[in-house]
Amino acid sequence: MRDLTIGKESTLIFRFALPMLLGNVFQQFYQVVDTIIVGNVLGKNALASVGASFPIIFALIALIIGIGSGFGIVISQYFGAKDIEKVKRTISTMFIALGIVSVAMSIIGISLSTPIFKLLQLPEHLMPEATAYLDIYLGGILVMFGYNGTSAVLRGLGDSKTPLVFLIVSTVINVALDLLFIMVFDWGISGAAWATVISQAGAFLTAVIYLNRTHAIISFSKKAMIFDWEIFKQGVRIGLPTGLQQTFVAFGMMALMGIVNTFGTDVIAAYSIGGRIDSFAALPAMAFSAALATFAGQNLGAGKDDRVKKGLIATIGMASVFSVVLIALILCFKHQLVGIFNDDPEVIRIGAEYLTIVNGFYIIFVLMFVMYGVLRGAGATLIPMFISVFSLWLVRVPFAYFLSERFGETGIWWAVPLAWSTGLIGASIYYLSGKWKGKVVSRPKPDL
Repeated sequence: MRDLTIGKESTLIFRFALPMLLGNVFQQFYQVVDTIIVGNVLGKNALASVGASFPIIFALIALIIGIGSGFGIVISQYFGAKDIEKVKRTISTMFIALGIVSVAMSIIGISLSTPIFKLLQLPEHLMPEATAYLDIYLGGILVMFGYNGTSAVLRGLGDSKTPLVFLIVSTVINVALDLLFIMVFDWGISGAAWATVISQAGAFLTAVIYLNRTHAIISFSKKAMIFDWEIFKQGVRIGLPTGLQQTFVAFGMMALMGIVNTFGTDVIAAYSIGGRIDSFAALPAMAFSAALATFAGQNLGAGKDDRVKKGLIATIGMASVFSVVLIALILCFKHQLVGIFNDDPEVIRIGAEYLTIVNGFYIIFVLMFVMYGVLRGAGATLIPMFISVFSLWLVRVPFAYFLSERFGETGIWWAVPLAWSTGLIGASIYYLSGKWKGKVVSRPKPDL
């Protein structure tokens, strides 16, 4: 546990963000290994099938992820206010709620997987492999949320190092099982899905055993599992807008996938590869934004609002430096990077084109995402939800459709920076208004 309300802002945020950044690198690493093995061993059809599954997976789990993040903010604010009993009750309430919802989501997702692929106009020859991958992945949602929920709780308490250890365990298991299931057992695309599910289960089990034995606040025992309706409502109030925001984003990604699917296997495969590569450029923004959210939550909970602005300025600088370096590397080696995943010349050409357009504007994404970190830390998630929905559904999706009609798949790529620019403008206006400060759930009591 780490108290982020005392000390130099930039140093605290950097030290807190660095393990999360390394964790995100490991997480992306094993997802990239999945994609490389699938693309090179099983071919571009299997690669396209996996890529077509991810927007659907994201759509099904986005709401739960958002609500979980809401509980994480409540935890950080109660921890900042030194109310440890409320911290414990928030943790147990979150795990009970996420457990019930994740089981329901698995059942719904598996039941609807084939109709959803048909709705998104996935080419018929990709349907069997895509459905097999998706059904296995969705069957493991419970352990995935257990693992991610545990990491979110620890970050809310100021501990970003322990989740990194769990993630390393998951990464090593996933890579080993990928090689075993696909290259030795010849399980095909199902092997990639099983490797992911089993590795998440292994990481979660490791976390449960370790935390039950060592942590003073977190316990997975039956006695510790208490459901608090008031805290549940607080978590949902903060998390639901973020969850809905993520859900709308996910549906938008599905709509974009539907547009991409109409251009055939090469474009689907290239889009999947491009997404995997440019996700590395997003890692600094994601890690520093998450660190800033916890920093802002603790300091606002402690009544130290002045530190939040200093933290924002420092975070923008640090995240920008990291991102610019990664973007430059990606743009310099774009053809070689795409070629690692698949050696088809047309897939490489389209993937490099995607990276050139999207990564050229990633600094806009960095600024937008860091700004959202402050707002999430304050619990002000409703307005950012509207901003995200607007930039996605009224900018990105329509422009992707109209520009693709005129310029082919290139038009889809140009819609991305247009949407980011809209999101940055909206987030900046809301931050400057100062209205987000009124959303904090816990403030220090004044001395009498």
